[in-house]
Amino acid sequence: MENKGKIGVSTENIFPVIKKFLYSDHEIFLRELVANAVDADQKMKALAASGEFKGELGELKVNVELDEAASTLKISDNGIGMTEEEVDRYINQIAFSSAGEFLEKYKDNIGAIIGHFGLGFYSAFMVASRVTIDTLSWKEGAKAVRWSCDGNPEFEMGESDRSERGTTITLEFAEDEKEFATKGRIQLLLDKYCKFMPVPVVFGKKQEWKDGKYVDTEEDNVINTIDPIWTKAPADLKDEDYDNFYKALYPAAEEPLFHIHLNVDYPFNLTGVLYFPKIKNNLDIQKNKIQLFCNQMFVTDSVENIVPDFLTLLHGVIDSPDIPLNVSRSYLQSDANVKKISTYITKKVADRLEEIFRNEREELEKKWDNLKLFLEYGMLSDEKFCDRAMKFCLLKNTDGKYFSIEDYGKAIETEQKDKDGKLVYLYATDTESQYSFIEAAKNKGYDVLLLDCQLDAHFVNLLETKLENSRFARVDSDTIDRLIAKEEAVKPELSEDAKKALDEAVKSVMPEGNDYYVEAENLGESNDAVLITQNEFMRRYREMSSMGGGLNFYGQMPESYNVVVNMEHPLVKQLVEGNYEDKELLRQLADLALLSNGLLKGKALADFISRSAKVVKDAYLK
Repeated sequence: MENKGKIGVSTENIFPVIKKFLYSDHEIFLRELVANAVDADQKMKALAASGEFKGELGELKVNVELDEAASTLKISDNGIGMTEEEVDRYINQIAFSSAGEFLEKYKDNIGAIIGHFGLGFYSAFMVASRVTIDTLSWKEGAKAVRWSCDGNPEFEMGESDRSERGTTITLEFAEDEKEFATKGRIQLLLDKYCKFMPVPVVFGKKQEWKDGKYVDTEEDNVINTIDPIWTKAPADLKDEDYDNFYKALYPAAEEPLFHIHLNVDYPFNLTGVLYFPKIKNNLDIQKNKIQLFCNQMFVTDSVENIVPDFLTLLHGVIDSPDIPLNVSRSYLQSDANVKKISTYITKKVADRLEEIFRNEREELEKKWDNLKLFLEYGMLSDEKFCDRAMKFCLLKNTDGKYFSIEDYGKAIETEQKDKDGKLVYLYATDTESQYSFIEAAKNKGYDVLLLDCQLDAHFVNLLETKLENSRFARVDSDTIDRLIAKEEAVKPELSEDAKKALDEAVKSVMPEGNDYYVEAENLGESNDAVLITQNEFMRRYREMSSMGGGLNFYGQMPESYNVVVNMEHPLVKQLVEGNYEDKELLRQLADLALLSNGLLKGKALADFISRSAKVVKDAYLK
């Protein structure tokens, strides 16, 4: 080596800082070095396009070569290379990046320059005990340069025997970083970080099975796709292209419902493709399925600060050079562009859903059950999205028919207004356990919505704030005549002693562990003798508390039920006349009410079946 010197840093401890703190994961070194090599090739293209370079470009690519036995890794490009002066300027002066200067000079011809910070190269020292650069500049008359450093501020620089334009970075892995000196590990990292970089990245040769083993062929093993679909115009793509790309990203996932192609160049640059996955009824589905790229280089799959929380349920890719990252490209920095990007993506999602609602209504209805959880989550968490979604959100009734929110209000406004002029939206959460209540409502000419999503308790609250002079009532939360009261009800006249006797008699046959509130009502001879309902307010807030939101005290309270006794029913009259001494009849009536509400379980259900069988047997023998 001809020259020796010191790298221009302000502290002797810069290398320990780089190794321990600059990057969150040591594996990032490979992404950074390949990205630098890609940049070198892209810069070469720009020089040729501008006419400044008139020679042969050749096949621009990046080669990654691993020697497992020697524990070395080489990353080579045939890009612009560096002169000795440039090595001294860009390598020996840490954090002085050439990318910014080059972008400004060749902004009309450059493609995608990934690096901005000038620190990517030094990530190599996180895993290497020595790093060597062999480089030859594209400039006429340039001499090849070799630079070498063992992770201390001292370096050696002199002539290299390199004869081809470009740069090769050689890493000698440190003893405690030998995990990276295996073919499998390097292949995984290349697949993770480099599979969509805009220049071919070659890792060895393709293999074929021959004579009982895999052997190398003559064909390069190119690990990346240089023109993924988000870099293309939507007009040039078919649905099949989007589906195939989704399968490549998520091989084990079900096919998506819809997709959105993002493409904006002002006031920021952003491209990408987002997919609506089948969420069904599980909000606990894994998030972080959106991958963030910067000029086709993978950065992260934690995009919570780029898109609103509800959009993290989507899958796909976002690519933007304008998303501000910290020096290690591992974390977002606070910036106005992030908010603009988040707002834009939310708007595009709303635009796409509204478009599907207008033009593909039948398809939307078919897929609604797999989509509604996402939509409700968005409406509950993002006010602007909610205002848009009120136009295209669907409601489904218990007959399986779909309505827009506006159309459903018009459909029920004639029949389902109460005596105070309030529009009552009846809904069920389970068509089987609430069957008798649904039928009672239908017999009155009412319609019942099916709201069986885990967010519906919160969603109902939201709709009540959005729809004027309206309220929602679960169909089993009271008797149908009280849910939509058309006139003031005539209460039965009972003395305090009579009320107490009724209360004690009913509670004596009810299962233990819950709170019961006994009420006497005049419901007519043809209606059920006993009905068991659950207060809409208490039940709804218990459900909301189960999902958090500062309502946990409701979840700590015991279950409470209203037991409505129909004083006009013949069997109830018989019980009253006998001072409730016929406990078997009272128990049967209570059991029937519990059974219809899905509350008769375990031993109580077994006892009911046994008693019912005995009654049938006795009647048959008579």
